[in-house]
Amino acid sequence: MGAAPAGGTHTRVFASLTVRAPGRGVPQLTLYLREGCGLCERMAAELSALESRYTFALERIDIDEDPGLAVRFNAKVPVLAVDGEILCCHYLDTPALIDELTRHD
Repeated sequence: MGAAPAGGTHTRVFASLTVRAPGRGVPQLTLYLREGCGLCERMAAELSALESRYTFALERIDIDEDPGLAVRFNAKVPVLAVDGEILCCHYLDTPALIDELTRHD
């Protein structure tokens, strides 16, 4: 994934991500998005629909608020990471996400 640039939101975001041990903790989902992006809105809505069936923490990050994230994810948004690892870009990979959410229950 490459080194994170110093300072700004980018550093704060990755400092807050934690990798959970099997069977412990709530999965941390991070949705990197951009305001006004139709694909971003669609993925956010799909994630909201899953919140009633699965337990996870969701952080939404507008990449345009951090120049480093804007460069890194520009044409890839929306990007979904689970516990700090990118799971999918552009469209929600629902089977892969459900696998991640149920793997360590």
